Amino acid sequence: MTEESDGLPMPRRVWAIAAISFGSALFVLDGAVANVALPTIARELGVGNGAVTNVVTVYQLVLVMALLPFSSMGDRIGHRKLYQAGQMIFLVASALTFLVPDFAWLLVARVGQALGAGMALSVSAGMLRNIYPSAKLGSGLGINSVIVASSAALAPTLGGFIVQHLDWRWVFVSAAPMAIVSLLLGRSLPDPVAHPDRKREIVSGLWSAITVLLLIGGLQWATHGATQWPGIGAVIAGALSAIWLVRREKARANPVVPVDLLARPVLGFSSLAAIAAFMASAALMVALPFRFQQGFGYSPSEVGLLLLPYPLTMLVISPTAGWLSDRIDATKLGVTGMSIAIVGLGLLALMNGDPGPFGIAWRLGVAAFGFALFFSPNSRLIIGRAPKSRAAAAGGLLSTSRLLGQTLGAVMIGILLAGGLGTGPLPMTFAAVLAAVAAVCSMVRFRALQRAPAP
Repeated sequence: MTEESDGLPMPRRVWAIAAISFGSALFVLDGAVANVALPTIARELGVGNGAVTNVVTVYQLVLVMALLPFSSMGDRIGHRKLYQAGQMIFLVASALTFLVPDFAWLLVARVGQALGAGMALSVSAGMLRNIYPSAKLGSGLGINSVIVASSAALAPTLGGFIVQHLDWRWVFVSAAPMAIVSLLLGRSLPDPVAHPDRKREIVSGLWSAITVLLLIGGLQWATHGATQWPGIGAVIAGALSAIWLVRREKARANPVVPVDLLARPVLGFSSLAAIAAFMASAALMVALPFRFQQGFGYSPSEVGLLLLPYPLTMLVISPTAGWLSDRIDATKLGVTGMSIAIVGLGLLALMNGDPGPFGIAWRLGVAAFGFALFFSPNSRLIIGRAPKSRAAAAGGLLSTSRLLGQTLGAVMIGILLAGGLGTGPLPMTFAAVLAAVAAVCSMVRFRALQRAPAP
């Protein structure tokens, strides 16, 4: 397939969609399935409840550190090659979890899993652009959103079943069969379009990763550490590092940090909108379990059921939103979606006492409907409006915006919980403000979108 072609022919396109779908499900499951196993891991490996959360946070941190450097590598060596190499590394790291003698080695294996996942995820969105014809890209992103939402909904149930009936180590290999299937179907993925003439951006890649480590790691330390000052210092150092890195990247033809894409108002405002919306969505899902348990008195198992309307609504609406984004302007869909989400978040914030399962469910459904209407069209704009030669960079930008937003949203709720304000209406109020920011960013980019030529 040449870079100029518009989508894969049938039936190869179907097999390529299956390969990407199994890969997407794999990494979403691996990122979320371990949560329910943390108490068991802490008990069997003899670590504290605070320390064992590093099984999740280390994975997330390494993943977001890897996305931009690997997306740059993918544009140089070819997307399919990097995608499949990442899955192989993930499989090897998963196998090593059976051999870990202690907690430290488990974290090493999780780092390996995160590096493999980062390699694959950094180019997956770019490959979607080459799998689907341009006129159906929104539908493709909608289908991918369904896979992500389904996997996120399945992860807690699957993790709980494994911990109850098998050794906890099986949690970390539960998604590995999906990697094997994706690899077997990998020949159907778009042929690698490499740019070997591009320079290896080793310094920029390492600098980018260290900057993310300082920013995200510092935020996590500041909100969860025994002392806050080391975390605050790391955040300040990360901010200064980011400023110097951006100045350096502006002078480069194919920068690791996609400042060339962010300089385009359409992509820059779309990325800001994505960060704000993912912050709002993450704040919703992190804060509500505390409110349901500590404020309303529900058990943990009941909380899981109470939250289920959110991913189920996303499952239904996301593909429809993707289909609509191929036919209706993304700004109209995005602003409408964020307006609905604001209404849903406001309803959740104004709950006086326990409204009961049905009262919670329909309020969550309204918020989820709004977010689902926003995410697929906004993602389509970021992927579809970037030059094809920078497809992986655009995909890395999209994934980084999502993970950065989710991390910042969780940190925000952590700060509110630490201050005793996390179980009331304030988290949902902050989430509504963030949804409004996403809507404003969508409206601001509209004029730029009208002026900007298609890539």
